[in-house]
Amino acid sequence: MSGHGIPGGSNPADAASTDPAGPRTGAPQGPAIPVADVEGWWRTGITRIAPGEIDLRGYAVADLIGEASFVDTVWLMLRGEVPGPEESALLEAALVASVDHGPQAPSIAAARMAATCGTGLNNAVATGVNLLGDVHGGAGQQCMEVLADLVRRAAEREDPAEAARYIVARYRAEKRYVPGFGHRFHPRDPRRDPLLGLVERAAAAGAVPGAHLAAGLALEAALAEGRERPVPMNIDGATAVVYGELGFAPELGRGLFVLSRSVGILAHAWEERQSGARIKGPIPRPLRATYTGPAPRPYPS
Repeated sequence: MSGHGIPGGSNPADAASTDPAGPRTGAPQGPAIPVADVEGWWRTGITRIAPGEIDLRGYAVADLIGEASFVDTVWLMLRGEVPGPEESALLEAALVASVDHGPQAPSIAAARMAATCGTGLNNAVATGVNLLGDVHGGAGQQCMEVLADLVRRAAEREDPAEAARYIVARYRAEKRYVPGFGHRFHPRDPRRDPLLGLVERAAAAGAVPGAHLAAGLALEAALAEGRERPVPMNIDGATAVVYGELGFAPELGRGLFVLSRSVGILAHAWEERQSGARIKGPIPRPLRATYTGPAPRPYPS
């Protein structure tokens, strides 16, 4: 084969030299593909490999092993550089906080059910991960988008409190929940205060700007106005503040949540696998789903 290209089937001699069956007739004939085009098909700035070599963003993996933490490596892979200590600590805190919320979460329950159906562990984990969508798992990304809007308005000299009130009013008029606030189970999400406390300290030290934190607190205050009980940030809102302060795009915020929750999904799937249970459904076996259809009736003759 010539060093100038990959044969596209146009040269019968080339086909004969590479195909044990000899030249193929009737196949579409195309031009030779330059080697540079083939090598550039999956062009990437993330990983370089060569015989005996693996580089991640320019760093030899042999140098990263034992030196870089997993969280630092996640940052490196996504952002291209090694994080500072404050950035690494905030990212790790957010990933730890989102790792699990028990079998009440549909993604966890689905993974546990899948683990009793004879699937591989990877299939059970994929089952849980694939349930993470806009309603279950997507609020963090949505909250990041709202916070980014508030940060933009503040940068344009709009009053943050008024901007937050406007957003809250708009969501209420559309009968929608403001993403990242309130929780169906926790009156006050126990993950909120530790995460926001870390962001506050990082902002005071100049490690992060603090704009997303201010936006989140303004929204929280606007939601509380006219109510007897406040509507505090939940895990989605608190991690949205963290990821926004760290400069992650909203869609990557969802990806990071999936990365974190995958650990909980894996742990639950593995625990269920160890139980030996088979074909475990969504409700205990003695119970039946409520039937709302017609009463038993004869089939018309």
